[in-house]
Amino acid sequence: MPISSPPAEGDEYTYERTFGREEVRDFGDLSGDQQAIHTEPDEEGRLIVQGLLTATLPTKIGGDMSYIARSMEFEFRRPVRTGDTIACRMVVDAVTETDRHYEVKCSAVCTNADDEDVLYGTFDGIVRKDDAES
Repeated sequence: MPISSPPAEGDEYTYERTFGREEVRDFGDLSGDQQAIHTEPDEEGRLIVQGLLTATLPTKIGGDMSYIARSMEFEFRRPVRTGDTIACRMVVDAVTETDRHYEVKCSAVCTNADDEDVLYGTFDGIVRKDDAES
């Protein structure tokens, strides 16, 4: 759901998702990442989710914010497997207002159902005033 208010320091957003085998295969086709861990199921029938597919959780939140990223940094902490439900919490760490936009720094952590961190991310970008105030 789009967020239509100016960003403020301390704002928090969450998004949760469970990845399936078809999504991992489709992302592998799109990205070219066809490592065996993404194409050959383990003994429980699971595939390892590509790191950048996992990183779509915070980017989905960014899309809802109309956030235009200038830089993104990810730290992949643990593997994510198909069938795992992953929760992402993104926090606005700093906002600087300019005449045309808001400069926004965010951080995110994604966790699995066992509350283990699977991904950390930091982001630097902007939200245009037209997008934030519509």
